[in-house]
Amino acid sequence: MVLSSDQNRRGQVFRSLSERQGLIRRISGMLRRGRSRKPLRGASIALCVALASASTASAQYPLASSAGAADSEGRSVSVRRPAVEEPSQQMIDAQRERLFNELAEEFSMFDRLGNLVRRVSTLVKPSVIHIEAHKTEKNESYDEAGAGVVLRIGSDTWVMTNRHVIVGASPSEILLRTSDGKEFHPTRVLADSSTDVAVMKVSHMSLPPARMGHSDEAEIGDFVIAIGSPFGLSHSVTFGILSAKGRRDLSLGEQRIEMQDFFQTDAAINPGNSGGPLLNLRGEVIAINTAIASSSGGSEGIGFAIPINMAMEVAGQLVEHGKLQRGYLGVTLDPVFSVADLAAAGYAAKGGALVKNVRPGSPAELAHLQRGDIIVEFNSKPVDNDDHLVAQVGLTPIGKEIPMIIYREGKRYGTKVILTDMQ
Repeated sequence: MVLSSDQNRRGQVFRSLSERQGLIRRISGMLRRGRSRKPLRGASIALCVALASASTASAQYPLASSAGAADSEGRSVSVRRPAVEEPSQQMIDAQRERLFNELAEEFSMFDRLGNLVRRVSTLVKPSVIHIEAHKTEKNESYDEAGAGVVLRIGSDTWVMTNRHVIVGASPSEILLRTSDGKEFHPTRVLADSSTDVAVMKVSHMSLPPARMGHSDEAEIGDFVIAIGSPFGLSHSVTFGILSAKGRRDLSLGEQRIEMQDFFQTDAAINPGNSGGPLLNLRGEVIAINTAIASSSGGSEGIGFAIPINMAMEVAGQLVEHGKLQRGYLGVTLDPVFSVADLAAAGYAAKGGALVKNVRPGSPAELAHLQRGDIIVEFNSKPVDNDDHLVAQVGLTPIGKEIPMIIYREGKRYGTKVILTDMQ
């Protein structure tokens, strides 16, 4: 046991008193036996010194009244230190059991979340396809792994993936594998380079289609699940949140994806995850995993995915027309125009795209757009910036009348435009 400094001083006083009391008893015995006067005088002096020392020590370190060392007649009184009761093993076990129960109660919420992730993964895995594409570039052959998700378009079964996963490989060089190990090849492959979306037709295979969500309803902070084949490890599952929406103007290596409107997630995405689904906790596909930002080549918590509304629009047009019919407006936009410029011009809008030039004979000219107009709404949706407008126009069906809101010389105007096919 470790004592405090006060306890040490009190112990020293008790030992000093005990020694002096022993000296007093010895001197009293000498007096009773009738020793000579000279030693008695010396003993009397020693007694006085002892008593004086004891008195000084008592004054310097006063004792509590309940723990006195001698009574009024000089008789010794025992002093007892209060005993510290050590907890029994039974008490320790009971306390640990209580803490474990409290921890289990607090963890139950996270346990339910983990159970939900397991159920979603089990439910969706049969709709996720592992892809291996055999490619040849510059007289060198290699295999590239990726993933895809099963969907139903019309009465046919298709597998959606990223174009960069399968580009350069013929249908016979693309191997598809289900979660239960069945292997087959697609019968038809369609792809669009401007969005990096591809679809592959599957015949004579009974595959459960995934359930599609609504990517416009996804919110930043939502929990998400990514399934894919990182580094060729098929049907791997990772978990995270939706970190951001509307990521555009990204430099994605050698790829040139013109129409960008990516989701960002911190769910681990690595090479091989491309084309796999990003799911919400209802088991619905909300995006297609596509790219990562990384200095190491592996996951660093910044992954990008194509919103499923955008991917499904492209897939539908690929199946129906064999290509994406990109809408054409016919304007040149200012890439450096920002919300700060809007505020400086006195507009309250939170975003917009500045028209630098209108091409003659274009749908924009027919809609009476002019240089200097600021497009703030397109097809009843707000416009964030020039990249956002490019993606909106490109995915808007051609031949239909589309409403627009513009700012011009401090005033707000409405107009309508009919897009044509971008040749």
